[in-house]
Amino acid sequence: MDSTAPPNNGAAGAAAAAPPTSSRRLPDFQQSVRLKYVKLGYHYLISNGVYLVLTPLIVLVAVHLSTLSPGDVADIWSHLRFNLVSVVACSTLLVFLSTVYFLTRPRPVYLVDFACYKPAPERKCTRETFMRCSELTGSFTDDSLEFQRRILERSGLGEDTYLPPAMHRVPPNPCMAEARAEAETVMFGAIDDLLAKTGVKTKDIGVLVVNCSLFNPTPSLSAMVVNHYKLRGNIISYNLGGMGCSAGLLSIDLAKDLLQVHPNSYALVISMENITLNWYFGNNRSMLVSNCLFRMGGAAILLSNKRSERRRSKYELLHTVRTHKGADDKCFRCVTQEEDADGKIGVSLSKDLMAVAGEALKTNITTLGPLVLPLSEQLLFMATLVGKKVLKMKIKPYIPDFKLAFEHFCIHAGGRAVLDELEKNLDLTEWHMEPSRMTLYRFGNTSSSSLWYELAYSEAKGRIRKRDRIWQIAFGSGFKCNSAVWRALRSVNPAKEEKNPWMDGIDNFPVRVPRVSKISSV
Repeated sequence: MDSTAPPNNGAAGAAAAAPPTSSRRLPDFQQSVRLKYVKLGYHYLISNGVYLVLTPLIVLVAVHLSTLSPGDVADIWSHLRFNLVSVVACSTLLVFLSTVYFLTRPRPVYLVDFACYKPAPERKCTRETFMRCSELTGSFTDDSLEFQRRILERSGLGEDTYLPPAMHRVPPNPCMAEARAEAETVMFGAIDDLLAKTGVKTKDIGVLVVNCSLFNPTPSLSAMVVNHYKLRGNIISYNLGGMGCSAGLLSIDLAKDLLQVHPNSYALVISMENITLNWYFGNNRSMLVSNCLFRMGGAAILLSNKRSERRRSKYELLHTVRTHKGADDKCFRCVTQEEDADGKIGVSLSKDLMAVAGEALKTNITTLGPLVLPLSEQLLFMATLVGKKVLKMKIKPYIPDFKLAFEHFCIHAGGRAVLDELEKNLDLTEWHMEPSRMTLYRFGNTSSSSLWYELAYSEAKGRIRKRDRIWQIAFGSGFKCNSAVWRALRSVNPAKEEKNPWMDGIDNFPVRVPRVSKISSV
């Protein structure tokens, strides 16, 4: 097993550490593009075709009618009153088109606001503290301790990340009570901030989705939220477990679908991971990496389909694209939770993980492209693809410039190596990658909530302007790659973002994280 294979449910992200060798490098996106995923993207586009056609048609008719004079209206009425067939035909057509329009029109999904949990200062864990606590546990050999030290140095994490109380104690105390306490602290802290920002009453929340991959107690985490906030008895609640770091966007997609069938509702989405019961105390290197990367954190997001909420909402959800590679055995088995040779539970990582992550990413962005890219980019892409696939020309497919489709990129801050590879493959700049890199540095890998710390970073920097488009993309075990596309409904003023976790030190970022040399494999 490669010593720098990614951890845990964060999957590809945590391939963390060193500059990737050929076995750990994402596949070259230019080498092969499968036509079926391009067709899938256009299928998503065409599936909304009726709505896309009818909307401008209705607008065009309305504009034309507004230009008619009273005399024109009188002439039309005079003509129709003596022509029953025309009246019936026009009325039938009008009723039919109106019915189709209102039945096929998707409800808008607005992101009213969101909040990221910021742990208390006493939860900070410097590298020195981490190594001291690890050494005092007595669970790790000298080689394992040295391995963890080297991973920390090259992980991209800074000195101000957070761990729960159980991990600060010597010896650590990973028990159910401590895990519940961590979950409550993170979830309730984020929700309290969100409710304070939005002023929404808990009784008005109709949909609740909570995702946490490795901690699934009974009663569930969603039940804990319902009990603490006394949510209404008919709330539609879901608790997603075991779905990896991409589960945050799965939760958004699920909430979006629920909001399509439940009018005038609010949906509360909570994304987090639990560290306390998922610390690995063995010496298998492939399972030790997660200890070095995963940190305490979580986010709460409030969505709504109420059109009256558009005025104060921050973003509108435009697209979600989900890619699941679980049908392939290699993809399915690349991240598995199991016991090591000594019976200690950890997450086993396949040496194929980076390649699997890259293929999932390539599939996802190939499907997403037709939904978001300008027509010029799509034509260039299709021309080279036809030349290669149909005419058998020896040319590389054109890789579209996604910077023309999005102003901001939120890429799951799972690990340094994957961020480096995505920056290169998508031809992104340091400015585009800054939110992801700074989130990894300041908060570590907070699993499915990392995307929201990244968006909060862009807000704190004053970068979000009205009509800006944001691409969130995350990876997870299974293996999955998921995307969400948002459009800013208003400019975000950082001076009004008191609950933003970055605001007390945003002027100190970005920081320059020094490059490090690779470490040897096992």
